[in-house]
Amino acid sequence: MNTIEIGSIAIGKEYKPFVIAEMSGNHNQSLERAKEIIRIAASTGAHAVKLQTYTPDTMTINHRGGNFDISDKTSLWYGRSLYELYQEAHTPWVWHKPLFDYAKELGILCFSTPFDDTAVDFLETLNVPCYKIASFENTDHPLLKKVAKTGKPVIMSTGIANLSDIVESVQVLKQNGCKEIVLLKCTSTYPATPENTNLITIPVLQQIFPDCIVGLSDHTMGIGASIASVALGARVIEKHFTINRADGGVDSTFSLEPSEMTSLVVESERAFLALGKVQLNTQEAEEKSKIFKRSVYIVKDVKAGQKFSSENLRIIRPGDGLAPKHYESLLDKHARVDLLAGTPMKLDYCQ
Repeated sequence: MNTIEIGSIAIGKEYKPFVIAEMSGNHNQSLERAKEIIRIAASTGAHAVKLQTYTPDTMTINHRGGNFDISDKTSLWYGRSLYELYQEAHTPWVWHKPLFDYAKELGILCFSTPFDDTAVDFLETLNVPCYKIASFENTDHPLLKKVAKTGKPVIMSTGIANLSDIVESVQVLKQNGCKEIVLLKCTSTYPATPENTNLITIPVLQQIFPDCIVGLSDHTMGIGASIASVALGARVIEKHFTINRADGGVDSTFSLEPSEMTSLVVESERAFLALGKVQLNTQEAEEKSKIFKRSVYIVKDVKAGQKFSSENLRIIRPGDGLAPKHYESLLDKHARVDLLAGTPMKLDYCQ
């Protein structure tokens, strides 16, 4: 697989990175804020905005105790039950069509992550251009089969999974009709750290899955990891996005603000363009700069028969004299003709 298309956008090794602004729960349960996130995402140059399609009841049950409660004191969501968290973070289904329509008006792609079969059925009524599978669902084979059977491209995060899990999940997708797959290297900690991001995995994923496109779902702060991933082959980058982290929200802490998203779009494209091709010789664009390289020049008037020395011969700019490699062999030779300071040195001037 060299190229896939999501909407009208080509994605592949030969194309600039496809940047996804993940809204997640940063709408803070306001439809107007959700629309504003889409509007601003479009203004940053992001290629797509992504929603999440679930309800608290399609994710879990309303229960307290045990692992239904978030007991990790380092978690952003410590003390809440899963049900409470998903109640706060979910995007109401009645918002989806207005948000999809608004994104279309603005010329930005919109798609979503389904978390169960009912979400897939619902998203199909909205004619989504592709599907995203979250890391927490990447081993949910029934869900993968359901999504694959739509025949649409699938972007799947690889967090909280080992290689055998990913191999199995890719096989499930392919066996059920999905021909276009993007795998995103992902570290499912919130936020992730540079130390646990392990970008060097990206080219390895590409080697193991040569018919998939690879990318990065980045939960680190800032854009450094995302930009670096481009050099390693990432052609899809997903980052959580908010209007202002100070406004709060379930994912705001590790989400990009508008100026940062703009920088991500611009700098990821620059990184891609800078990769270029293997260049071991002077480029055509560099030819005009050759004149400013160093070369051997007469720097003090020399009379015919006079010996060349470090006093009258130096390696300086510009570059139209003899190459510096000849300098040492010229010392102690004698001038064949009178030479003025500022004359580029030639072998013909020696005797």
